[in-house]
Amino acid sequence: MRLVSWGVAGVVSSLVFAACATSTSTAVGPSAHRPAGTGGVVHAVPFALYTHCGIHELAYAGKYYTRVGGPLTDGQGNPPAGWDNPYQRGSLVVRATQAFFSDATGHHETFAVRPGATSFETVCS
Repeated sequence: MRLVSWGVAGVVSSLVFAACATSTSTAVGPSAHRPAGTGGVVHAVPFALYTHCGIHELAYAGKYYTRVGGPLTDGQGNPPAGWDNPYQRGSLVVRATQAFFSDATGHHETFAVRPGATSFETVCS
């Protein structure tokens, strides 16, 4: 019986270690975009932000969000200089009614949920 208990304990501790190693929780430093009230630890998910016609809106987990401050473009309907096209890879943190996008190049954008939205406001061709 004692061998079974140690074996089960070994399997459980291995699973706990593996879960911790693959967690999407990320401790962020002072230069990272961090929502207020998170205490320095946020649950971030990898995210590819569609940027082809500029930074306007995003969809995540069945909700649609629009950029706080309006669209961000180069004035010609493209993403501003320094942004990848058609997608910018980074991470997304969702907290209450806001989504926070950030990436390794230093972009930090805040999006607000559009209650009741079922599609994007703007379709980029």
